[in-house]
Amino acid sequence: MTVLRLIGQMFRFGIVGGIAFGIDFGLLVLLTSVFHIHYLVSASISFTVALVFNYFASMRFVFMHRQGVSRVREFIIFAALSILGLGINDFIMWVGVTLGIDYRLVKFAASGIVMVYNFLTRKRLFEGRAEAS
Repeated sequence: MTVLRLIGQMFRFGIVGGIAFGIDFGLLVLLTSVFHIHYLVSASISFTVALVFNYFASMRFVFMHRQGVSRVREFIIFAALSILGLGINDFIMWVGVTLGIDYRLVKFAASGIVMVYNFLTRKRLFEGRAEAS
C-alpha cells in the first residue's frame, strides 16, 4: 500500500470514527445526564451502539472484506477486538472518574486511545483498502 493510499484510508477511518464518536458521546451523555444511568453502564451501551455503526461503515468505506472469510466470522472477530476496546474504554472511564475528572472529559481521552487501538487491530485484521467499494 502506498503512502497516499494509507493516508486516504486513515482519513476515511477518521471520518467514520468521528461519526461513531458522535454517536458514542451523545448517547453516553443522554443516558447519564438525562436518564441518570450510571456512567459505566451508559459508556458500555453507547460504545456498543457506536460499534455496530462503526463495523458497517468501516466495511463499506475503509476496509476491504477478506475473500474466503464469512461476514459473520468477520463481524465476530471485529466484535471480539472491540470488546477489548470496550474494556480499555471502561477502564479509562473508571480511573478518570475515580480521580475526580468529569466523565465527559474522560470520554475524550478514552476515545482517543481506543481509536488508535481500533485502527491498528482492524488494519491488521482487514488489511485495509484505499478505495471505497
